[in-house]
Amino acid sequence: MHHEPHPFAKFVAILARGKTKQRHLTLEESEEAIGMILRGEALPEQIGAFLMLLRLKEEAPEEIAGFTLGTRATMDIPSDLPPVDIDWSSYAGKRIQLPWYILSVLALVNAGYSVFMHGTEGHTPGRVYTREVLERLGFPVAGSLEEAASQIRARRFAYVPLEVLSPTLRHLIELRPIFGLRSPVHSFSRMLNPFTAETMMLGIFHRGFMDIHAGAARLLNQPRMAVFRGEGGEIERRPNKPTQVWMTQGDAEPVVENWPALLPDPRQPADEVMDIGGLERFWHGDLEDAYAEASVVGTIAVTLRAMGKAASIEEAETKARDLWAARDPRFLSAAA
Repeated sequence: MHHEPHPFAKFVAILARGKTKQRHLTLEESEEAIGMILRGEALPEQIGAFLMLLRLKEEAPEEIAGFTLGTRATMDIPSDLPPVDIDWSSYAGKRIQLPWYILSVLALVNAGYSVFMHGTEGHTPGRVYTREVLERLGFPVAGSLEEAASQIRARRFAYVPLEVLSPTLRHLIELRPIFGLRSPVHSFSRMLNPFTAETMMLGIFHRGFMDIHAGAARLLNQPRMAVFRGEGGEIERRPNKPTQVWMTQGDAEPVVENWPALLPDPRQPADEVMDIGGLERFWHGDLEDAYAEASVVGTIAVTLRAMGKAASIEEAETKARDLWAARDPRFLSAAA
């Protein structure tokens, strides 16, 4: 019996030919491969092999960009999109500190910028995820991209869970306990930017990925992008450590900036309680917390710099302090 190879087999073979012959997938191959996976044209055994071979090799910029394009092509994106300033991904969850970046996002929204936020939750037990915090603060999760568009029109903000963007990608991310490893889906989900926001913010956990994400953003010709190693892998500046930020504009070479630590003590004890009520209290000025303040304001500063709203780190820090100080305390209670 002569069996023709399965059409997806070629992509596994490219990655599995051994150290001397294996290579990265091209952008076009990556786009085709993810398209087949998302349309249900690849077998589970092939998908598992493909994801783990990519993980072993480490993804290349061409692969991340191709997966992003291939996934966007399968998404049901509304034709009349509202303008969006910032695409903000949230795929890690917080374990050691509260998700202070959520207040950075809401302060930017309160100041007049529009934010499309997307992420996933629940893949790792014992973490606090964006979705539960937003729901508690009175920001309902969008159940479709149409609903997200109307939420952005109404109040410049929407949060869309990954299963709304792509149920298949959500399923693949949830294979983490089966593989025992993070899948490459985490890497490119962050870059989907379905509403074509001008500025894309990325937080990563492993510093080795900054050049890969910067390279992918250039291949995607993303107008503005910033990536840095954030607290817990989220887009949140670690205030007691210096932060290296990679920024790109279109297909220009990345600019790498070293942002100073904001607090003198390099150690920050873990938050044993993780009471998300602290976020509300801090917004309303009922809680004094130097770490929270440095984290929220520091994250706003990186975002303003990435958006081109500040010409230097110092100017970004000053503008971020002013933006945070000018927040409307009623903005959160009004939402609830």
